[in-house]
Amino acid sequence: VQLQACGGGLVQAGDSLRLSCAASGRTFSTYRMGWFRQAPGKEREFVSAIRASGGSTYYSDSVKGRFTISRDNAKNTVYLQMDSLKPEDTAVYYCAAAASYSGVNSSDRYNYWGHGTLVTVSS
Repeated sequence: VQLQACGGGLVQAGDSLRLSCAASGRTFSTYRMGWFRQAPGKEREFVSAIRASGGSTYYSDSVKGRFTISRDNAKNTVYLQMDSLKPEDTAVYYCAAAASYSGVNSSDRYNYWGHGTLVTVSS
């Protein structure tokens, strides 16, 4: 599975952005998809995840209520709608695919990673 994330950019606090992650291959619908981010000088952290069927979603406390993850298995794409952005959301955002069921928020449980897309939120 190859993943390509896009949609990042420079926005002001309070604005919205939608990230997309397109996957190659015909097995996209079997993978749990996740979004992680890494801010300058910090470790990569979990943001959100969605089950293969799209039936369950997960969020970190820092984004819950502001971000929404979704997927379109027909288009092999996962999205991250980010609303009410804050300067602390500034980071490189990565999408990832996991074959395993467990470890929703553990980066080491994800098998494939895309190149990141930079999100910068100015105050």
